[in-house]
Amino acid sequence: MHKAVFLDRDGVINEDHAYVHQPQDFHFIAGVFSACQQLQALGYKLVVVTNQSGIGRGYYDEAQFQQLTEWMKAQFAAHQIEIAGVYFCPHHPKNAQVQYRQDCDCRKPFPGMLLQAAKELELDLANSVMVGDKASDMEAALAAGVPQRFLVRSGQALSNDCAATATAVVESLADVPARLVV
Repeated sequence: MHKAVFLDRDGVINEDHAYVHQPQDFHFIAGVFSACQQLQALGYKLVVVTNQSGIGRGYYDEAQFQQLTEWMKAQFAAHQIEIAGVYFCPHHPKNAQVQYRQDCDCRKPFPGMLLQAAKELELDLANSVMVGDKASDMEAALAAGVPQRFLVRSGQALSNDCAATATAVVESLADVPARLVV
């Protein structure tokens, strides 16, 4: 069993410009590569878990998402960082095209993506970490049994409810390696 750091994408890895789906609109947040190198050196597998309702809403399709994902993974690989897996949820319970309009267990705050990754990648959730920028990220990690949950500010104002499920609030992913309990 491996320990992992689960990373939300928009707002943690890249600036959240809403429905980012093309490389020219994907801007890495400062310190992401260095932080991921440190996390990897500490023995964590890096796993992206991201809600992508833009697919369900018809703003872009799964093929475009996969192309961007491959490009993103190549940027990490150029920094000697391996992304062990990328899990996404294209669904939305109300605001989606018919084939994507559903309540599912993969859309955060539900833990489905984390549980699927744990099963497929042989991850030890009890020794893993979540880094996200929304309450739904923290709630999904809590429901999956992930004990360390870092809420990054990403330039957003955070409500007390949002911070309540986090074990720590940090400015960005760059702050996480130094704050880990290993």
